[in-house]
Amino acid sequence: MFRMYDFKMDELMAHRFLIFTCCLISAAICVAADDAQDTARLQNWGEWRGPLRTGVAPLADPPVEWNEKKNIRWKVKLPGLGHSSPIVWQNSVFLTTAIPYGPQLDPVPATAPGAHDNLDVTQKHRFVVVCVNRTDGTIRWQTVVNDVLPHEGGHDTGSLASASPITDGKRVYAHFGSHGLYALDFDGKLLWKRDFGRMQSKHAHGEGSSPGLHDGTLVINADHEQQSFIEAIDAATGVTKWKQNRNEVTSWASPLIVEDGERVQVVVAGTDRIRAYDLETGDVLWKCGGLSSNVVATPVAAGGVLITASSYDTRAMLAINMSGASGDISGSRHLLWSTTQRTPYVPSMLLIEEQVYFLRHYQNILSRRNIRTGAESAGPFRLSGVQDIYASPVAANGRIYITDLYGRTLVFTHGDQPKHLALNPLDDGFAATPALVGQELFLRGHEYLYCIANSETFIDE
Repeated sequence: MFRMYDFKMDELMAHRFLIFTCCLISAAICVAADDAQDTARLQNWGEWRGPLRTGVAPLADPPVEWNEKKNIRWKVKLPGLGHSSPIVWQNSVFLTTAIPYGPQLDPVPATAPGAHDNLDVTQKHRFVVVCVNRTDGTIRWQTVVNDVLPHEGGHDTGSLASASPITDGKRVYAHFGSHGLYALDFDGKLLWKRDFGRMQSKHAHGEGSSPGLHDGTLVINADHEQQSFIEAIDAATGVTKWKQNRNEVTSWASPLIVEDGERVQVVVAGTDRIRAYDLETGDVLWKCGGLSSNVVATPVAAGGVLITASSYDTRAMLAINMSGASGDISGSRHLLWSTTQRTPYVPSMLLIEEQVYFLRHYQNILSRRNIRTGAESAGPFRLSGVQDIYASPVAANGRIYITDLYGRTLVFTHGDQPKHLALNPLDDGFAATPALVGQELFLRGHEYLYCIANSETFIDE
């Protein structure tokens, strides 16, 4: 019996050891997979505010100087019109566009109250997702995802393809607001689609909120003049995970997804309140008032501190300590500081380390504040050579890049006393935010997509 007992104990211990070893191997595989996924995310530009959602590309080192005859690896003529920012994953550059076609029709009247400065809709449009070869600029594929006569044309400085696509490295997701949300594989095959119905934007100025994406969940913000809502969607299937109505009017801010300890928060700025939702359940975790109407800038966050801002009828910037925030935190200790000075309207903020950079309205006045204290160690600065800035600032390798509507990109150093490095003109206009990947910078203009790289490539038109 003793030997039999020993044998069974040895067999049991061996079985337990095998299970323990398998668990260790599985854990190691999961850690390795997570590490690989994090590395891939940092090496690419999978969403319009970059891999950190702050405007910073931590592993990129793009050129400082360029013009039409210097450091242009390639440029490609784009079909249609779109102000969506390009995203880059490995050897693919993705963007969206809206292409008018067919006979000229009588203009579709803008029925929104207070409509002004709008583009007339006189043709049907094809809504298209485009994939460009990163190496040589050839268009790999163009997938038409919708074909319709739009109900409004948007503001005359905007486009019908203003929301930027987003990718998880497996699929690319394109949001056209009233004209649908679409998932495609990297070969351009449509995998699923969603129709959220017709939305009416304020003054018929159009839609432009880009999706958020985290761990298999897509989030869209649909603030408009009727029943606004936020919706979380399974990225693999297109099935709704949760949906919450919002007591909001039109905004153009994109959802910011923030990991805060055990919670993953979806933060959305709005006229009535900025709110944080639980990514898993959709429950409102906290909310805070204090912004203006017509919120456009998307918040940024780092180290548990969130910065949100607006500038339309009034100016406001709030710094919020998200740690442990719950309920209505307006005026509470979670509000670290606030200001009404020189806050941004169209361009979003840039966050480098613990310094937030922002532009006054959409003008060339740059401010910089510490995210925890609100202190201005230097500035404000008037940026020479650029004006009317819709693209959001981006940064890499200690340099900041700001691009204006007239084709010029100002490059200067990050620091208490920014140093001018270059002013780079191109023969296009830019409302889309640049993408910074590796040694390259991608600029999406009204007509062309540029790949900027350190070379002596000359472009013959």
